[in-house]
Amino acid sequence: MTIFIFVGALLAAMAIGVPISYALLASGAALMWHLDMFDAQILAQNLLEGANSFPLLAVPFFMLAGEIMNAGGLSRRIVQFAMTMVGHVRGGLGYVSIAAAIMMAALSGSAVADAAALAALLLPMMVAAGHDKARSAGLLSAASIIAPVIPPSIGFVIFGVAANVSISKLFLAGIVPGVLLGVALCVTWWILSRRENVQPQPRRSRAEIFLAFKDALFALGLPVIVIVGLKFGVFTPTEAAVVAAVYALVVSVCVYGELKLNQLFGLFLAASKTTAVVMFLVAGAMVSAWLITVAQLPDQVVSLLQPLLDNPRVLMAAIMLLVMVVGTALDMTPTILILTPVLMPIVKAAGIDPVYFGVLFIMNNAIGLITPPVGVVLNTVAGVGKISMDQVTKGVWPFMVAQFILMFLMVLFPALVIVPARWFAG
Repeated sequence: MTIFIFVGALLAAMAIGVPISYALLASGAALMWHLDMFDAQILAQNLLEGANSFPLLAVPFFMLAGEIMNAGGLSRRIVQFAMTMVGHVRGGLGYVSIAAAIMMAALSGSAVADAAALAALLLPMMVAAGHDKARSAGLLSAASIIAPVIPPSIGFVIFGVAANVSISKLFLAGIVPGVLLGVALCVTWWILSRRENVQPQPRRSRAEIFLAFKDALFALGLPVIVIVGLKFGVFTPTEAAVVAAVYALVVSVCVYGELKLNQLFGLFLAASKTTAVVMFLVAGAMVSAWLITVAQLPDQVVSLLQPLLDNPRVLMAAIMLLVMVVGTALDMTPTILILTPVLMPIVKAAGIDPVYFGVLFIMNNAIGLITPPVGVVLNTVAGVGKISMDQVTKGVWPFMVAQFILMFLMVLFPALVIVPARWFAG
């Protein structure tokens, strides 16, 4: 009955058009009423405490870093460097998109920011070269969701806070799975592009490659600084976010000179608005998380899944299927905040490594950004690329299936995540 009250109130509020953050508060209030402990003061106190978290300071700074990166020319230089490297092979623009997405993922941590930049820069070029527009938009959408998996990742920050798991370990564990997502896209694009009769661009000379690399050097230096700093304990993930924002600002203003000081207010305002949405979601979800614990909902779910606890792989597969279904209806952040307090006790009871679970959980939620009908990244690419949602959805299917196959391979073979994660963590 308790589960029905919580889920029913949440779904009912969403069904009548209540924003998810307020729907979370409504479901929390309904649960308090059901438990005969309703107190508006407790509700408000937990709402404030939900956002009062030092690690969550990373969110606004990573958001700001992403805004500065796109406005300051870092994204464009990365795309140009990738173009000189692989633009000459058959289907080269597709590989350029994937390579650029991986490099940009290590800068922003936001799938939507990367999707907007990639669609604006590369979709017109791919269409002009003769590639199918729907397929090209689908590839760019699928490539963009690498951002929440490769550090720095806003999804890992939110999950780490909600699950009380080391964010640094999550960051380092996401490097190899994020690159493997790119490899899966490359294989899929190689199969699909063989059917197209598109002439590749001419091979660039070594001098041109060197000039492009030199131009993009400062942009490429940011992910190196963040990853090395985290691995050797130079700074925490929150401090890494500040480093990323300041570095992007200095490079954009002083090195590349493309960002003017009078543009800063607009960038700060855009980052603040996005941060406010995310933080209010987190605060509302923390109220629900506290009530979920008080109502002992995790214990009830654990008892329901008791037969699967002795087989972690089957349990992980079942959880991933559940997250896939939820991801078709909810955005990434609310899915993380709603499911984490319910699933983590199950994961711990089954003896599953929380960092390993976190990587697959975030990967699944990231792929959910390109699953219709919600698909925030699909909507972003459709809007920026001036293409219908139906066409983008049609084009993204092969790439989305390849990424889901990779995810379930990681369920079957946990070493694909755990072994490199331990190596990076030292």
